[in-house]
Amino acid sequence: MAENPRAETLSHKLIAAHLIDGKMVPGEEIALRMDQALLQDILGTLVMLELDAMGVDRVRTSPSVQYIDHTLIQQDNINADAHLFLKSACERLGVWYSGPGNGISHPVHMERFGRPGDSLVGCDSHTTAAGALGMLAIGAGGIEVALAMAGEPLFLPMPTIVGVELTGELPEWVSAKDIVLELLRRHGVAGFRNCILEYHGPGLAGLDAMDRHVLANMGTEMGATTSVFPSDEVTRRFLASRGREGDWQPLAADSGCRYDRDEHIDLSRLEPLIALPSSPDKVVPVCEAIGEPVYQAYIGSSGNPGYRDFAVAAEIVKGRRVADGVSLDINPSTRQILSALIDEGHLAALIGAGARLHEPGCNGCIGMGQAPAAGRNSLRTVPRNFPGRSGTREDSVFLCSPETAAASALQGVITDPRTLDMPCPRPREPGDMAVDEAMFVPPLPPEEARNVNLLATDNTPPLPALEPLPDTLDAPVLLKVGDNISTDDIMPAGARVLPIWSNIEASAAHTFEAVDGGYVERAREQGAAGHVIVAGDNYGQGSSRENAALVPRFLGLQVVIARSIARIHWQNLPCFGVLPLTFADPADLERLDRGARLRIEDLRGQLARGHEVVATLGNGAQLRLRHDLSKRQQAILSAGGVINWLNMSSKEAPA
Repeated sequence: MAENPRAETLSHKLIAAHLIDGKMVPGEEIALRMDQALLQDILGTLVMLELDAMGVDRVRTSPSVQYIDHTLIQQDNINADAHLFLKSACERLGVWYSGPGNGISHPVHMERFGRPGDSLVGCDSHTTAAGALGMLAIGAGGIEVALAMAGEPLFLPMPTIVGVELTGELPEWVSAKDIVLELLRRHGVAGFRNCILEYHGPGLAGLDAMDRHVLANMGTEMGATTSVFPSDEVTRRFLASRGREGDWQPLAADSGCRYDRDEHIDLSRLEPLIALPSSPDKVVPVCEAIGEPVYQAYIGSSGNPGYRDFAVAAEIVKGRRVADGVSLDINPSTRQILSALIDEGHLAALIGAGARLHEPGCNGCIGMGQAPAAGRNSLRTVPRNFPGRSGTREDSVFLCSPETAAASALQGVITDPRTLDMPCPRPREPGDMAVDEAMFVPPLPPEEARNVNLLATDNTPPLPALEPLPDTLDAPVLLKVGDNISTDDIMPAGARVLPIWSNIEASAAHTFEAVDGGYVERAREQGAAGHVIVAGDNYGQGSSRENAALVPRFLGLQVVIARSIARIHWQNLPCFGVLPLTFADPADLERLDRGARLRIEDLRGQLARGHEVVATLGNGAQLRLRHDLSKRQQAILSAGGVINWLNMSSKEAPA
């Protein structure tokens, strides 16, 4: 196809429609207007505390929706109290409330609120899933989400646009999960950092909206800023089945447009794939892993949330029994999908085969229930298999499609679903998947909202005050870590720690506990004098959890020096007064070990003069470092974080 110099990608169209400031040149900072906001409960609690600290009385994004999908285990009062706090915050600030049982934020938002052409910001890295509907959907740290909800732009580096052309048709027993695992096999967990993956090509016609959700959701696992799909007839059918056809509009790239990078996948050449423990990019064909014993097969999560993902598993196990010793865990993604599975008889087939049914929500994906036995193989359709994320520190989690998980549950060992003695099931979603709107609590009118008080608890104390960085930094390296350290490694989730994330002081005791159990004690001994963390490539990958930046800052972290830093974490660090730096020469990582001391003089001047920062080591040698902070980020860093910066700006503004 001949290139048209005036033709635009869909990504460029969506960005241009929301661009407030900046140039659409890859790497340059741009400012975007955000139409909608998505909050999940555990990080949404911090967002509500931040909005309160900013003095916001009514949010500007519409709709803004708070979902209860992570903190569903009510083993004591902590999670239930948090739900009441969040509901009161929604009433006060003008936010929709989706209570426990409605399901996972991402598929529920697609069902009830997603609109092609809108922009969406969310305090969850998998907010990108809404790109399946032709939205510009971006995950960010909670503090940036709070700013967007307050009416401020969302700032980020202009992404590189990668066109992913899909041709051909998927073979039998191969599905959307295998497509994204193929991309992970090719490019790894950092291969699309600061990129938008824009899917196009004739192969799209065979992927329904929830298949596209799988790809858009897991683009995050490759470092992508977001993923974008056209809004086409598939999108229209999805919205029509939810009674929302009026929200549909056609959106597509112009014919002959040029992408910054190109990728091609011939769907007809794909085979069932599986990611080995313990990284999403350790991908091999399932046929190379067959025979490994299976303890658990887990189907659900935002990584495979569609009706067909559960229905195909039901048809595979119908009339059969799972193997002895295997736990087949069914984790419905939304209330609507659970109802449809009941109506169509699929739930009965699953239960009859020995499956265990769990409440619609994130659950096992984030280690909130369904944790496997130590060292036993768990096959999961979730998006991540970082060490310990399942809730079991010594876990062994594989990522795979529902077809592979169900086939393996029947056989008791990892099984290539193509070897099953049965026709390949191809279930279709019912034409009517209407959303029960009675399960959503709309915002209160402003005059009523003013009278609502936040139902704060001991677990929702005010955020800690943060001091600005000194202009001369002189601090030791207290921790050195390797490549691909995730935010799960920095601030663990699971039923033990996740419920106390909103309490910075309480959660601080768990920082880096699986990486270096002595870090917290060393940090507390060093105190306000500050310290440095040194890392390899892709530091801070994974979840958008901002407490992975805030809590170490609370413990005295001043500087992170890495070979590279994942996008969301890189943006979170200066928001809480931590300086993110990278090595000018990646080999210099070997010059810094725990206990080394760094001195950086004239910090603000060095940041302002260019991208190079020179530090002096304890032995007098110099170390060349690099920063990519904008002037705005430099001002935030100098103030000691976003909230300090906003307070200073409001005081300086003319009356």
